[in-house]
Amino acid sequence: MDGVRRRRRRPRCYRRRRPERGALHATVQEELETFLASRRGPGADGVPRFVEKALRAFLRCGLLAYGIARFSCEACGDDRLVAFSCKARGLCPSCDGRRMTARAADLVDRVLPYVRHRQWVLSLPFWLRWRCAWDHDLARAVLRVFLRAVFAFQRRRARKRRVADGRCGAVTVIQRFGGALNLNVHFHSLVPDGAWTEAPDGQLTFHPLPAPTDDELEALTEQIAVRVKRLLVRRSLWIDDDDGGRPADTEEPPALADLYQTAVLGRDAERVGGGPRLRLEPGTQLGRERRTHGGFDLHAGVTVSARDRAALERLCRYLLRPALAQDRLERLPGGDVLLKLKTRWSDGTTHVRLTAQQLLERLSALIPRPRTSSTTACSPPTPSGERASSLGPRQHLVHPTTPTPPRTPPNDPRPPTTPGPSSCAAASPSTASSAPAAADIGSWP
Repeated sequence: MDGVRRRRRRPRCYRRRRPERGALHATVQEELETFLASRRGPGADGVPRFVEKALRAFLRCGLLAYGIARFSCEACGDDRLVAFSCKARGLCPSCDGRRMTARAADLVDRVLPYVRHRQWVLSLPFWLRWRCAWDHDLARAVLRVFLRAVFAFQRRRARKRRVADGRCGAVTVIQRFGGALNLNVHFHSLVPDGAWTEAPDGQLTFHPLPAPTDDELEALTEQIAVRVKRLLVRRSLWIDDDDGGRPADTEEPPALADLYQTAVLGRDAERVGGGPRLRLEPGTQLGRERRTHGGFDLHAGVTVSARDRAALERLCRYLLRPALAQDRLERLPGGDVLLKLKTRWSDGTTHVRLTAQQLLERLSALIPRPRTSSTTACSPPTPSGERASSLGPRQHLVHPTTPTPPRTPPNDPRPPTTPGPSSCAAASPSTASSAPAAADIGSWP
């Protein structure tokens, strides 16, 4: 437009973050020793070594005093100092954020086919969440029950449309947290909204399916609840009786059993801006494409079209997002912290107030055990009839009638950063290589 001066957008360059200025770092630094001492006292169960190690590593993350990498530009001679990261899972917003970005892009580029995807979310009862939080094998077993039920449901619907021998696949992320930093183990599965069939020449064809009806979701939720309880009975974790059954007592509870139970219930926090809690009558449904049965909640109302790869990457980022964002946490003058909820609760609650010790207790409960994977993927068989052992490029999963366009990254909501003394951006380090590829995060459920 004439007379309007366009503002020239400055190029992006690396700007070092300063975690020591955040409320989370300051709270952990001041209260960590007090928290560890209280857990080692008489009658306390202590803290596992991996939890203490993750908390102490978080205090060194992003600080130049604990190790740096120097990047130099040969063109302009400018240098950049990048502090080492802790790479802790479930605790550090920065490390989890980098891991989220790299894995989401890798899933969209190399794993997920160009078909419509539907997100299936399964939430567990309170008494089962804290067991799955510590027992990763039990969580994987419950996930297998969930995926087998969904896959069988998809194949039955495909057979009704004369699609025989249909195959299904999914990418699942096991999330451990809720919106208020409560311990909430649940499963997010990205399932192609249809089924594949294999031709004699090995070519796979995708057959899309319509959205599930409310009655179908209700029957599927009940089926999942029954199968999970059968699994728990086989593992001596559920006792059947005339009243419908009850969870079995744990002979050797984990070291963080008390913190897990408190973090699951979330009763130690003070609600801000809310009224009395609303209670639903038994049998009340929670909206379209969402059903609940016996504490098991199944939601399948989010879909992404085959061509919208940017929306698919945003959905992958949502599945892989960190448990806490720095801008949601505010430190109060008395030492307490105020956590802003992402969405307003049904009773009007907008914030949750926690003491410093309560915050550390919840963070400790959210840290997963070492050598446990939170991302699981399974795919249809390859054209040779064998299942792939790793997640690599899946050309046979691409819809045969749809060309493969280049990926369009989603819009970055962050404002452009202010460049430093030099405008050279060649010295900016790449963070995508710090996260493992999809072949490292995938495993058969």
